[in-house]
Amino acid sequence: MTTTKEPSGLLPGVLAFSIWGLVPIYFKLLDSVPSLEVLGHRVFWSVLLLLPLLKFTGQLSQLKTVFTNPKVLGLLMLSSILIAGNWLTFIWGVANDRILETSLGYFINPLLNIFLGYLFLSEKLSPLKMIAVGIAAFAVVLQIWLLGSIPWVAFAVAGTFGFYGLLRKHIPVAAATGLTVETILLLPATLGYFFWLYQTGDYSFSFDTPQLSLLLALAGLVTTVPLVLFNVAAKRLTLTSVGILQYLGPSISFLVGVFIFGEEVNQARIITFGLIWLALAIFTWDSYRTLKAKTSTQAAGS
Repeated sequence: MTTTKEPSGLLPGVLAFSIWGLVPIYFKLLDSVPSLEVLGHRVFWSVLLLLPLLKFTGQLSQLKTVFTNPKVLGLLMLSSILIAGNWLTFIWGVANDRILETSLGYFINPLLNIFLGYLFLSEKLSPLKMIAVGIAAFAVVLQIWLLGSIPWVAFAVAGTFGFYGLLRKHIPVAAATGLTVETILLLPATLGYFFWLYQTGDYSFSFDTPQLSLLLALAGLVTTVPLVLFNVAAKRLTLTSVGILQYLGPSISFLVGVFIFGEEVNQARIITFGLIWLALAIFTWDSYRTLKAKTSTQAAGS
């Protein structure tokens, strides 16, 4: 059954990760707007899009279930803080010519997920995965040594998203519903911040600047569309396919940073990214080999 669904899931998967890879171009157009204000618009317009989406998909009733469950709501409050931190770091990094660092963060993320699973979920680490994590750690340490500085944007992007994924793994809520609740929880602070901006007169969204205001309003689409496409793909693709596709996003953003915005690719970065790509190749191969062996065992047993 999975095999027959694979082709229909490939296109939305490629589109989702391609959009995420091209997103730096969009946020670069907003680099004149303070990153916190851009984040506020991302939250505000996402709520306006996600609520109709839940209504259309018949998931709106799930919101009441979540909001009447204090434990789930508390966990989603924590995850909303983590995803807001991830979004803010990414937006700031793009605006301040750190696209390559954000790309490095999302390359590190799958390997960080393995390590977090090992630490907190008692997930077993195969020898090849241990080697992959070790190579990635060595690559980051080497970059710090060669550049003489800590790539904090990459660490913040990978760390917030890694712990966000770890937390969401324990919350029994669908992806779209969870994101809707998270953005709703962030909305009061967002509206308070917007009120303060309008009180001080230091705001960017205005009918006097229609092009900039339209770009800010598109933040909801930029957040929601790839998520919807990803959800479609995740239901139809194997975990291995999704795992391979997830490298498409940071690969595209790496190319965007280098060839569109001219960010410097020095020797330290070439070595770092080369080692990270090697680690990811080892990780992907081991995941594919493990899944193949498991599938063969299940087929033999049936």
